[in-house]
Amino acid sequence: MGDRTIRPRARLIAALAVLLALLQPSGALAWGFFGHETTARIALANVRPETRAAIARLVAHDRELGTPHCRIHDLPTAATWPDCIRREAWRWGYTAAWHFQTAPITEPFDAGKRCGGGNCVSAQISRNLRVLADETMPANVRLEALAFTVHFTGDIHMPLHSGDNDDRGGNAVDTTYGIVPGLNLHSVWDSALAERAITSARPPLIRRYTDAERAVLAGGGPADWGRESWRIAGSFVYPNAFGRGPSPDAPLPAETTLTQEAIAAAIPVAERRIAQAGLRIADLLDRAFAPGPLPDPAP
Repeated sequence: MGDRTIRPRARLIAALAVLLALLQPSGALAWGFFGHETTARIALANVRPETRAAIARLVAHDRELGTPHCRIHDLPTAATWPDCIRREAWRWGYTAAWHFQTAPITEPFDAGKRCGGGNCVSAQISRNLRVLADETMPANVRLEALAFTVHFTGDIHMPLHSGDNDDRGGNAVDTTYGIVPGLNLHSVWDSALAERAITSARPPLIRRYTDAERAVLAGGGPADWGRESWRIAGSFVYPNAFGRGPSPDAPLPAETTLTQEAIAAAIPVAERRIAQAGLRIADLLDRAFAPGPLPDPAP
């Protein structure tokens, strides 16, 4: 009798814990730390052994970054470092614009726009990759570039870092995620959907991918990846959230609910973007640490 009473109570407590976790501010999770760590772990599972060793040598210079509250112990913590340092806006505020390059989903995509002075995610991937590959640079400078390269490659694969509907990439869209209120569309894709995609993926996302899988999922350069995300935002993210896309005569409302059906449809999309990000990070790192000059980056 007592056991039958305890089990429903335990299930209720567990459900409340999940609810409270989802209601935490999205900035604490932002492609929440779990999402960025996962892309880094995918990359580590797919780089050359020589690349893995080169990463370890750079990570040994962590203390030279001067960020004691944001340490880099390995590639997964390097992947979250650029979000961690944003808490010190007085020092790192200039990097905020480097995490995205949103373009209206109602207009043609142009990778050259909205990137004044190189202050956008696509330009910063290319810049930091070049710094990372330059062995004449101090180790701590290359370690910082490693972290930015890995993190920004993850960011550009999240659709709402590239496409928006005059709503700050979905940040201004009040969103209920299933039965969980108080979120926004951006945070749902950054955290809740990414985390569910990672934990439910079969086979798991963190694994060694075959050459055939990499041929399908990897390839391209920052401009291509931004265009992919922009296209997904316009063709899937907004229609999935609202049941339709925006139009001049019928603008989208400022709030929505993602039903369980909408969530189920979105999970494979998030899963694919996370896998693509991880494999493309692996390709970038193998290029950066390969002997000889860095090949010209893809556009």
